[in-house]
Amino acid sequence: AALKLQLDTKLFGQHLAKEVVLKAVMGFSNNPSPKKPLMLSLHGWAGTGKNFLSQILAEHVHPAGLRSKFVHLFLATLHFPHHDQVKTYKEQLQNWIRGNVSACPHSVFIFDEMDKMHPGLIDAIKPFLDYYEQVDGVSYRKAIFIFLSNAGGDLINKAALDFWASGKRREEIQLKDLEPMLSVGVFNNKNSGLWHSSLIDRNLIDYFVPFLPLEHKHVKMCVRAEMIARGYAVDENIVQAVADEMTFFPKEQKIYSDKGCKTVQAKLDIHEDI
Repeated sequence: AALKLQLDTKLFGQHLAKEVVLKAVMGFSNNPSPKKPLMLSLHGWAGTGKNFLSQILAEHVHPAGLRSKFVHLFLATLHFPHHDQVKTYKEQLQNWIRGNVSACPHSVFIFDEMDKMHPGLIDAIKPFLDYYEQVDGVSYRKAIFIFLSNAGGDLINKAALDFWASGKRREEIQLKDLEPMLSVGVFNNKNSGLWHSSLIDRNLIDYFVPFLPLEHKHVKMCVRAEMIARGYAVDENIVQAVADEMTFFPKEQKIYSDKGCKTVQAKLDIHEDI
């Protein structure tokens, strides 16, 4: 119930992500002996809430969230920038995961920019995600792995636009409308690290979580939430002004925010000073 409340009050415009993650996490948390770690793959355009959702999830498991020593965030371009050092990274990453799960079985690992990650590194994580009781004496079955990726974002956007064009409400979009094209678009895309990895062959990803592009009204919700978080009174003129500064696509209809809610904080800073 606490997780649902967090998602309802903080994550806007993502009915699918909310539904899938609640089902996944509650099922996993209520299972006294899961057969494998929980593995979520979050997909969508920038600024749609993937990082935000992973933070809420991390806080659900460890109240200190990203500040907890049991929650680990990896950025492909920051932590694993050099493709010629993949062998070293592999060893470091495996030792890091092993050491941390030994210390805390409920460790949470978040991998951002999965689409930029070397396939060899993705495969290095694979033994920890599989249906093994133990790997070298350590059980990984209570850990949570979250992959974040922009891969498939354009396909999700196109599907949302098709729904809009045919006069349907976005809330009518169901997972089954997106899953087939996600698996094709993300994993048959030779530019995506996931394409080369064997996570897919083994069906180790439990849930694909699609993030829809955000509309004008969702951007306004983000602005209001940010104002409240800063302790301001909500001024609808400022809410409107910040939302109007965002760029929207497609060019003609201007339905979806180019950057989701990513630049809301920076734009609000500017309006604060006025």
